[in-house]
Amino acid sequence: MYDRAVRRRRLTLAALLALSLLLLTAYFGESSGGVLHSAQRGVFGVFAPIQDGASRVLKPGRDLFGWFGDTIDAKGRVGELERSNRNLRARAIAGSEAERVNGQLRQLLNLDNAGGLAAAKPVTARVIGQSPTVWYASVTINEGSNRGVKVGNPVINGDGLVGQVSTVTGDAAVVTLISDGELAVPARVSVGGAQGVAQTGAGGPEDLRLKFIARRFRLDPGATVVTAGTVSNSPGLESLYPPGIPIGSVTRVEDPETDAQKIYLRTFADLRKLEIVQVLTSSINGNRR
Repeated sequence: MYDRAVRRRRLTLAALLALSLLLLTAYFGESSGGVLHSAQRGVFGVFAPIQDGASRVLKPGRDLFGWFGDTIDAKGRVGELERSNRNLRARAIAGSEAERVNGQLRQLLNLDNAGGLAAAKPVTARVIGQSPTVWYASVTINEGSNRGVKVGNPVINGDGLVGQVSTVTGDAAVVTLISDGELAVPARVSVGGAQGVAQTGAGGPEDLRLKFIARRFRLDPGATVVTAGTVSNSPGLESLYPPGIPIGSVTRVEDPETDAQKIYLRTFADLRKLEIVQVLTSSINGNRR
């Protein structure tokens, strides 16, 4: 029974194939007005409206599936773009950070070379904390006695004098800024050589003054003030600050050329934006001028 069923299926398939070949041969052999062509047009005319109707009915479903597919693809592309943007942003931030730090290091190197401060065995440090008060009186740095930092060491950045080390631990130190009224720095005017003391007055960090300047010295706004170095040859009175470190410039003078004259300064270093500093851990020839 099974063999007869198989033979019938094979004979039926062969007959269908033969009939298909016969119809195809006849279709391509007759003219466009032939029977087979006419039958094709008739079938097409019957099923075309049905096909069109089915297409219209199914179109919303196809559009919906297409929308889902496009949305998923779009979300995938958006995710890739966001990841790419995050990577680019991270690289840009890292690049700008490195560029800014490198700029500060170059400034420090220029100041070391120009002022001969390399002999002071400078230790480069990063500011890791700042006084929370409006006085900006101190900052904390990430280097300490393990690198030779000691209390009293001067601290600079690429613009000039920042302050003095006041507290030291093994791996950190506190720097009292020049804006703190407790700090007094022997100073002199670059042009003319008038000597005095740079110290913040009672008005706060914006009230840095050059005090004890003799009345015979006339100072004009814009004059540069630097550290004076040693002002006495007596042992034990050497200045903590090497000479010639930029401090700031004169902004205004009240009651000039009198015993009551007040000379106001603005520091070259922006004490509110300190990042990279150097601690001068050794004196230079007794820090004499």
